[in-house]
Amino acid sequence: MLESAKEGIDRRTFVKQATVTALAAGLSARSYARVMGANDRIRLGQLGCGDRSQGHVHMVQLAAKQMPVETVAVCDIWSLAREHRAAQVNRAFNNAPKSYKYSEEMLADKDIDGVMIATGDFQHAKLCAEVVRANKDCYVEKPFANVLSEAIETRNLVRQSKQVVQMGTQHRSQPYPLAVRDIIRSGRIGKIVHIEQEWNVNEERWRFRPDDTGSSKEMLMDINMEWKQWLYGRTSELREEDTDWKRWLLGKPDRPFDPHVYLEFRLYKDFSSGIFDQWLSHGSDLVHLWTDEAYPESVVANGGVFVWKDGRDNPDTCVAAVTYPKGFLYTYKTMFCNSYRSFSRIHGRDGTIENYGGEGASLFTVTREGGRAEYDPTDSGPVYTKLPIIGPAGDGEETVQVPGAPTPNSLGPDDDDTGHLMNWLKAMQTRTQPNATVEDGFSHALVCIMAAQSYWSGRKLYWDARNEQIVDHPV
Repeated sequence: MLESAKEGIDRRTFVKQATVTALAAGLSARSYARVMGANDRIRLGQLGCGDRSQGHVHMVQLAAKQMPVETVAVCDIWSLAREHRAAQVNRAFNNAPKSYKYSEEMLADKDIDGVMIATGDFQHAKLCAEVVRANKDCYVEKPFANVLSEAIETRNLVRQSKQVVQMGTQHRSQPYPLAVRDIIRSGRIGKIVHIEQEWNVNEERWRFRPDDTGSSKEMLMDINMEWKQWLYGRTSELREEDTDWKRWLLGKPDRPFDPHVYLEFRLYKDFSSGIFDQWLSHGSDLVHLWTDEAYPESVVANGGVFVWKDGRDNPDTCVAAVTYPKGFLYTYKTMFCNSYRSFSRIHGRDGTIENYGGEGASLFTVTREGGRAEYDPTDSGPVYTKLPIIGPAGDGEETVQVPGAPTPNSLGPDDDDTGHLMNWLKAMQTRTQPNATVEDGFSHALVCIMAAQSYWSGRKLYWDARNEQIVDHPV
């Protein structure tokens, strides 16, 4: 047994119980003496002022054009990051935000309605729990957690609360992934037997780069020079006296201050699983969205550091194979050494859905190709002799279109697309569940945790859903 927790209940049982509890409990908490109306200004705090928080502030700025919302506070233990984000907020809202070093200080502010978390992967679940205990709504970046006990504890806390918690897996609010879900539910491509994703880049992610937002051409040149000097000289602006190293560790074993671990935590296994935490979280969440699955049956992973031998722990190339109770295989692969044609592909017994591009790409096609009528390419399937490959007209391949949505492409919306944030803000107003609930966060976190444990242990792992335990034998 690798990890365990007590008193777990399955997702379907929770949904039924939560509905009854919500109806019985109403909104009696002090912080919800009134239901927030459409014209009430929503006041947000930013917890964590690194690179992703820049996008959070930008999204709030864009959302403010559609509804009354603003960022009123920033919080980070690193003074430079805190000052930098406060300056962005001041520019965006023409109002200097309150600035806090520690989360408990900001969470004591009764003027804040919700908090957006953009901290290290290993800090997400613990800080989400802090926010919920402070009776504030929460938007928490993925992965929801990378330690199973923390994922279970925070999920259970959210279940028992009245807070609206949104996971930062924004594809659940985007039109094309939702359209694909509807195609699958319709039965058009039959029973799903395999979902495959390969999302690649050819760069040394996740090395820390200076934030060049709003920089002049001259500043960008200076930043580029600083970046080169940092990459090869390993210098950093982060000084121990400007932050709180022990607080940043947040319960991890004590170790000497290391600015590169602090800034590049995604490379080090004690704080992140790297590719699994960052991209498999999105990939598995899409699989769960499309198939209405809640947890895996088994996971096995492999890979290594093949190109970027720069002291990182986590792999620059990896693959995970996941099976699900409904009876299908999900394979996920990423490499940082070649960026050739990232894609996703959904294989059904009666057809195939293809996505062109990496994580977030919106260009999908659906076709009968590969279905039962084409049981063997040699005897019944199409034979191709030139590129680009276009399927036979009889297979009816078509691009998935969504009326009113932007034209699909191999990139899709950027990370600062406001749809997911707007969904959370409206859920805060109506006190309803958002598109990416804590249950969805727990589901993607579980896949990432199992993949990371499999990678490091070299074993195939299984999920005991009844006891909520990761085990090394079939259940």
